[in-house]
Formats: sequence, C-alpha cells, structure tokens
Amino acid sequence: MTDYVSPWMTDELKALRDVARQFFEREAAPRMAEWSEQRYVDRDFWLQAGELGLLCPTVPEEYGGPGGNILHQVVITQEQSRAVEKGWGNNVHSGVVTDYILKYGTEEQRLKWLPPMIGGRIIGAIAMTEPNAGSDVRAMTGKARREGDEYVINAAKTFITNGQTADLVIVAVKLENPEDSDADPKAITLVAVEADRPGFSRGAPLRKIGQHAADTSELFFTDCRVPVANRIGAEGAGFPALMTQMPQERLILAVNAVVQTEKALQLTLEYTKDRKVFGKPLYQQQNTRFVLAECATLAKAARLFLDHCIVAIGEGRLDNETAAMAKWWLSDVQCKVLDECVQLFGGYGYMEEYPIARMYADSRVQKVYGGANEIMKEIIARTL
Repeated sequence: MTDYVSPWMTDELKALRDVARQFFEREAAPRMAEWSEQRYVDRDFWLQAGELGLLCPTVPEEYGGPGGNILHQVVITQEQSRAVEKGWGNNVHSGVVTDYILKYGTEEQRLKWLPPMIGGRIIGAIAMTEPNAGSDVRAMTGKARREGDEYVINAAKTFITNGQTADLVIVAVKLENPEDSDADPKAITLVAVEADRPGFSRGAPLRKIGQHAADTSELFFTDCRVPVANRIGAEGAGFPALMTQMPQERLILAVNAVVQTEKALQLTLEYTKDRKVFGKPLYQQQNTRFVLAECATLAKAARLFLDHCIVAIGEGRLDNETAAMAKWWLSDVQCKVLDECVQLFGGYGYMEEYPIARMYADSRVQKVYGGANEIMKEIIARTL
C-alpha cells in the first residue's frame, strides 16, 4: 500500500504520530528486552509518556487532558505496535479505564483520578475476568456486599493487564442483596479500588508464552472495604456499561492486529530479498513471491476494513457487530500472515532475537482476549 494515507488521518494526527513514533523508538526500543525479563514496564516510562501527552488523550482539558478523541488513541496505539512494543498497558489505561471514569464516573471521581492518570502517576486497570468466567462475563462470581457507606469485596480476578503496577483497579462484581428478592442475580456493578486498600493483594506476574513485558497478574480482594463513593455508575449497571465500551476496546485490538500484519510483511520482504537460497535471493523463488502476494492482499484488505471502522467510531457509529467482525477477522489475518512469514524466515524465524519470532508468539492471544473469536462470531450471527 505504497503512499496510502488513511482517510481519517489529519495534519494534527500526523504530528501526534511523529511524536509517538520518535518516543517509542527512543525510549521503548532499547528497553524492551529488560521489560520482557522483569515482566513489566518501568513506571518512569509512564511518567515520560505523560509528560509528552501520550496518556489519556480523550480526557477534556477541564480535567487536565489533551481534549482529543478516540482517533488520537488509535494513532498512539499504532505507533506502539509498529515499534513491536506489546508490553506497555496504555491501551487499557487510556483506552478503557479512562473512558469508564469519563462516561460513568462522578465529577468528584473525574477530578480525583483523571489528572494523575494523565500524568502517569496513577496507572489504571480493569478486573473482569475470573478463573471460571472469561468471555462469559455474567458468569463471574466475585461478590460485594454493602455495609453502610462501604462495599466489602470478595473476589479473585485473573489475566489482568497492568495488574502488578496498577494503582487504581475498576472491579466488576455482583452485589449481595439478600433482602431484595427481585434483584437480578447476574447484575454487575463496577467499583474502583485503590491498590493501597487493606484486603487487596496481587499474585506473581503470570508467565505467558508471548507478550512477556506485558504486566499480567492475578488480583485478590479479601474483605476489601471500599467507599460506596468509589462506585462507577449505578448499582447493577455494570454490564450495559461494559457492553457499550466493548466496540472501542475491540477496535483497539483490531488496530494492533493490522499494524502487526503490515510490520510482519515489511520485515519478511526485507529478509527474503536479502537471504540467498540456491544462489539467488529467496524472494526470487516463485513460492516465496506467491506467499507474500497473498499476505500483501490480506494486509491491504485488513487495513481498508480497519480504516472503515476507525472512520465509523470517529463519527460515533461503530456498532457492536462490526467491531466484533473487526476483532475476530483482523486477529485471524494477523495470525495467518505471521505464520507464513515465520515459515519464510526458516530457522531464524524461531529465534527470539528476531522480531518476527516475538511477534509470532505475541499474536496468538489476540484471538482470545477482548472476547474469544468464537464469541465474536456468535455476536455477529445473532444479527443476521
């Protein structure tokens, strides 16, 4: 897609893109190996990003934010992914937690939490997934009971992005209402929990087959007391809020998928044109050319569909089924193209020092988190 420019890209977004690209190349690229080893991104990187205005771009100026929109977050996400940096949990911090507080929080909550989140002084996380409740969110068993002006939370959450470093966690729970026989037993409530609350604890960083620098953990809430004032939205209104935010969350995953697809194609073209096999560049072998032609076609179709979705969300009309289409299909394309590219790298494609190998390992979870791809197809099928 030589010289292709996305239809939603503006001069302002190009300027942000350039700032983000330089930042990731200068500050992230040299430290990725260290972050992978320690299983989290250092806090000073968050502070640096905050100083540059790369955190919480959708927050209005009245709360100290840049006053941007979802397109600004898309640009930052693209540049992070292009740098092959998958450990930094900004997509959850800025693209998820921020918007829950903005859209469903109180004015007091916005004034209290958003400014330090913008500066990187508070790192945000959201805790939905449980050991026996992943894509089926309403199957969660985490509970909270109300005692006066406090909620007492008992829950175990897993696979939580930013889990080790988060200072503020939005926790999805079901309220115990023994006196309310009409209460929906599947109703979910969202409560923000500060990490210094007694009863809150973290497990060790989870060891994954990919995305090693991504801070992923189990979180435990044992008789953890939180003021009722920390509730995000109304009691029992958590599930509709989660579903309303899902298209945006899934679009962010789709952005990562397309950028990684394009990056894999670029790296493989460069490698096959340099690598000699039987006395000539690997790219001159017909099979190589045909495989890369197929990958290039998938990458172009993926980019065009993604841009369609980005334009739609920028105009406030990205529906749930289209976001589900983008999430499952683009992550599937990502995995298919990366598999073909690793094959063309031969043995070197299996070596961790090659970016293509790390991208291959990182890609597999894209079909799982944000709602498994099978769930995405079910969402789509219900609308047919």
